[in-house]
Amino acid sequence: MGRRVDLETARRLAAEARQAGKRVVLANGCFDLIHVGHVRYLEGAKAEGDLLVVAVNGDRSVTALKGPGRPFMNADERAELLAAMEAVDLVVVFEDETVAALIERLRPDVHCKGTDYTEQSVPEREEMKRIGGLTKIVGDPKDHSTRDLMARLRERFRKS
Repeated sequence: MGRRVDLETARRLAAEARQAGKRVVLANGCFDLIHVGHVRYLEGAKAEGDLLVVAVNGDRSVTALKGPGRPFMNADERAELLAAMEAVDLVVVFEDETVAALIERLRPDVHCKGTDYTEQSVPEREEMKRIGGLTKIVGDPKDHSTRDLMARLRERFRKS
């Protein structure tokens, strides 16, 4: 089971892992309502290395990215749920819209994104290239999303 840490602790632990010959992987997202697609994405990311650091968007950045009314759960709750997943080693909350600054600090060997991206469309791809890391697309096909889950819930409970 993982644990939530601050950025400096994550940076130190990532550096120690690399010194021990381990491969550090970074995955990130809003994780607003956790669903099976998130689990499969994080399991795919963990398969790319030894230490999986998950960066979860803070509340302000989720609102900026997703719009008013989001997030549904606050960052502390989302981080706690992510840290409870077997595949996750560390969870860091960040407020930027991209993880470019986090990549600079953590210097992961691999940055993983879900299948709603291509390697060419990942915003931080150039940052990873610059530090000598890889960008990988992992997880199942994008058949799951928080937006779709919310639409199904609205439809189901509208009839009740």
